[in-house]
Amino acid sequence: MDMNAKQREKRSLHSESGVAIVEFALILPLLMLIVLAIFDFGRALNYWADTTHLASEGARLAAVDRIPTGTSLQQYIRDQADSGELRDGGSMSVADPLEVCVASLGDEVGDPVEVQVTTSYKWIPLLGIADVSTAISGKATMRRERVADNVSGGCE
Repeated sequence: MDMNAKQREKRSLHSESGVAIVEFALILPLLMLIVLAIFDFGRALNYWADTTHLASEGARLAAVDRIPTGTSLQQYIRDQADSGELRDGGSMSVADPLEVCVASLGDEVGDPVEVQVTTSYKWIPLLGIADVSTAISGKATMRRERVADNVSGGCE
């Protein structure tokens, strides 16, 4: 290799200095948007799992006609929520507290009892999209094992 070729190669390498940082600066906002979207979707998925678990627990309590003393089944289910945000509402992501509905198609042994737990999840406003929310609910149905004396239907 002659001296001119080495000088040209050296000059061409110097002319690309700083390109990587510029490319990274261009990609970083998109990368952060994707990370935030994944984080927000994960929270929504967690809340869906929580509402499904709460509905299942409530349906089991209704099926065996057990209510913790001093409260209604609906209030007990609401109090069992993992996070204060989900339990009480009034935050950036969850505006309203959990709505718990108990539906019974009869009060005799063998009749189905259904519990539905619902909340509204507000997505992080990205790219100027304002107040987009999704109803997240969990539902569970079980067969009554005892005659219904304590558990009443309705929403709270």
